[in-house]
Amino acid sequence: MSVVVAPSVLSADFSDLKSEFAMLNASDAPWIHLDVMDGVFVPNISFGMPVISAMRRLTSKYLDVHLMSVKPDDYILPLKKAGADGLTVHYEACLHLDRTLAQIRAEGMRAGVALNPATPVEVLLDVLHAVELVCLMSVNPGFGGQSFLERTYDKLSRLVKMRSDAKSSFFIEIDGGVNFDNAPRLRGLGADVLVAGNTVFAAPSPMEAVRKLARD
Repeated sequence: MSVVVAPSVLSADFSDLKSEFAMLNASDAPWIHLDVMDGVFVPNISFGMPVISAMRRLTSKYLDVHLMSVKPDDYILPLKKAGADGLTVHYEACLHLDRTLAQIRAEGMRAGVALNPATPVEVLLDVLHAVELVCLMSVNPGFGGQSFLERTYDKLSRLVKMRSDAKSSFFIEIDGGVNFDNAPRLRGLGADVLVAGNTVFAAPSPMEAVRKLARD
């Protein structure tokens, strides 16, 4: 089974983004994952609109933006203008999730929801009609290079069943600690998108790493 691999730019060499994007453009990865952190929702700060706009000019691939920020509604239009194709907000940061998802869709972006490791998938039962992607955090958000949390497998299985029961077709994305050891099981359980940072960018051949993550 083949899945979408979305290399996480947070693990790239920011001193040479042009070369990193040239590699991504030549790779089999159809998506590029961008983590936007505000230093409040998570204890880290990544990059903002000027950098995303620059990245947009470096690629025509799908920019998968993962927003780790309080007040996510304030970022919807700026991120659209910066070049985001999809926007995933955190369930834990949204006061009115259904409205936020509608606003994302109204701007022509794929509307996604991310869940922290301690948040059960069942909280999404009443918004499955509005979700186009669900991102399961398989590490606690905020930093790259963390170890994969094994309980993610059970959450993934439950979410796949929820999707089937709802006759829905949203993407299921796994973000955090994805590597060559756990990727086959994640694919087999029904994940559609694998976000990978260090596994791709620290590999001797990042392009081969993308191919290996995508399929056996």
